[in-house]
Amino acid sequence: MTDIIKLLPDHVANQIAAGEVVQRPASVVKELLENAIDAEATSIKLIVKDAGKTLIQIIDNGKGMSETDARMSFERHATSKITSADDLFNLNTKGFRGEALASIAAVAHVELKTRIHTNDVGTRIEIEGSKIITQEPCATPTGTSLAVKNLFFNIPARRNFLKSNNVELRHIIDEFQRVALAHPQIVFAMFHNDGEVFQLPAGNLKQRIVGIFGGKTNEKLVPVAEETDIVSIQGFVVKPEFSKKTRGEQFFFVNDRFIKNPYLNHAVSTAFEGLLPDKTRASYFLYLIVDPSTIDINIHPTKTEIKFDDEHSLYAILRSTIKHSLGQFNIAPVLDFDRDANLDTPYAYKDKYVNTPKVEVDRTFNPFDTVPPPKKGASMPTYTKPNVEGWEQLYEGLKTTPSDRTSNVTYESDEVTGDLFKKESGYAFAKAESSTYQLNNKYIISTIKSGMVIIDQHRAHQRVLYEEFLRNITVKESVSQQLLFPLVLDYNSSELALLVQLKEGLENTGFVFGNVANETLEITGIPTSLPESEVPIVIEQLLSDLESEVPDTGFSQTDTLAKSMAKSMAVKAGETLDASSREHLVNSLFACKEPTVSPGNRTTFITMNAEELDRKFK
Repeated sequence: MTDIIKLLPDHVANQIAAGEVVQRPASVVKELLENAIDAEATSIKLIVKDAGKTLIQIIDNGKGMSETDARMSFERHATSKITSADDLFNLNTKGFRGEALASIAAVAHVELKTRIHTNDVGTRIEIEGSKIITQEPCATPTGTSLAVKNLFFNIPARRNFLKSNNVELRHIIDEFQRVALAHPQIVFAMFHNDGEVFQLPAGNLKQRIVGIFGGKTNEKLVPVAEETDIVSIQGFVVKPEFSKKTRGEQFFFVNDRFIKNPYLNHAVSTAFEGLLPDKTRASYFLYLIVDPSTIDINIHPTKTEIKFDDEHSLYAILRSTIKHSLGQFNIAPVLDFDRDANLDTPYAYKDKYVNTPKVEVDRTFNPFDTVPPPKKGASMPTYTKPNVEGWEQLYEGLKTTPSDRTSNVTYESDEVTGDLFKKESGYAFAKAESSTYQLNNKYIISTIKSGMVIIDQHRAHQRVLYEEFLRNITVKESVSQQLLFPLVLDYNSSELALLVQLKEGLENTGFVFGNVANETLEITGIPTSLPESEVPIVIEQLLSDLESEVPDTGFSQTDTLAKSMAKSMAVKAGETLDASSREHLVNSLFACKEPTVSPGNRTTFITMNAEELDRKFK
């Protein structure tokens, strides 16, 4: 029998490894940015074209590499970060497995230019699919420039599974922001298709947060600081009134490395308990410094999940620290037992006796006397009794007979004016003079020929609005109401770029926009069915729905826009509808093309015939 187990060729093994390390263009950005930071760069530039599918280039002014190191960097498991297994438990660098460059080179065209400061010339290497094309000296500044072109050119299936440019760019921006937030002392710049996305100068942590998320973020931040033997905590939390429905602005950094940890996130949420508006999440930028020997980073290929030795202590410290900061800056209600000296009794009056005030009353005063007696020390006044003759004339014409006095009395009629179905129990429903009823302010009940139909008012209204928005966007015939004063909303650069992309679709639903610049969006007109106070809520919900999956231009984008707006503008469960509103909603629902399901493919109504009701009473 012949042997069937054999070693894989290097290029195949590299492609398999690339499946774990390089999942999308954002993975390449993360690995290359971390390599630049490990090279002690003070200035890093990221250049991206076509959301990383055509080009990803990182230019840094770090230490650079020698000719031998440049060649060795593309070998599997070649690294300068560790020398033994013990180093895995005392890591102070970003990368350590030595797979990044080898995996990237296996699935792309790579061009490397690097030079160390002691050499006059640098090294240039070109690689295509793990195969070295050229290696030659070149003139290049100190540091490293690494360009990754045509990602997944030799794996068409992987390239076809990439999302749209907007989605991939969103992931790249997320990775860029995480690295930039972890290192505010480094200058960062990002360019996409020759347009500047970020230009971040070196500064402190707060300046870096404001530089990424906009100037309005400055007033939203509450500082957090704590120093213990277990952990050092620095950073900021966002005031509860500025919380969002998304998880977008939640950043944990451990030893300058971005991580995701649901357990610690729960500690933050618990600290905000009772302060956040309904269905919103706390936002935070928290930096934890712990002993590297107490954490294990090597448990996930992307190194975004780590394991702590003592998670319970970290949980308690983090929770109490945030609670203390919220109370210290008057964000949360606190009990203050410190005595205010300004409220103390003055020293000169401390031992004085308090006299009860006396009230003097003239006990000789008689209001019925013709001439009231004078007060003490006053001269005798001249007082004349008023003339009260003919007072009986005031009551003339008011004499009535007993029958007249009862002629205007209204007796109770036999007509029923009350409502038998009051909202006194959970099962009662409001009745109106129509064929529809509202049950628990959630369901609309209407009669049909075979029995009755029960409609979920929220889902039904979603379906009605969804088809209306689709029709308006397609036909481009929407009705707007102009605002007396323009509405100005603040968004960060990435959110504003997304709204600009959706501007045409929003205008077709009834929005009218003014100036869009300097991280502000001016709205001069809104759809007629949308109250002005709910405009920020609708746009925030739209950004939330599009945050992770931004569709391509075309019907998919229109569909997502219509679904998001319908979901946020539809009547909610718990809202009372009058008879005309219920009738209109029922008629509009059954006039839709797909009345049976909501835009989210959930049932909008159920029917119950007379036979089913009969069985209930058996």
